[in-house]
Amino acid sequence: PAAEAAWLIVDGTSASSPLVAGMIASQGGGGLRPSVLYANSGGFNDVVGGSNGFCEGSYICTGVPGYDGPTGLGSPTSPEAFVPPV
Repeated sequence: PAAEAAWLIVDGTSASSPLVAGMIASQGGGGLRPSVLYANSGGFNDVVGGSNGFCEGSYICTGVPGYDGPTGLGSPTSPEAFVPPV
């Protein structure tokens, strides 16, 4: 039988880098510009806390509402987060 599509919880760059690259590629995103991601920022789960432990309180190291150094816009909610707006 055909496998049912589902999300799987994983973490770390070993999992996230190929996942996000695949999501971008699946949407024809070879020429994807950052402006597309910002236009679709509602397609991301904003990570609003946590730190990578190196420079507590710094924008570069701490998750805050909106864009931040460790998580960028956050985690994508679906491949549609990478689709250019019409």
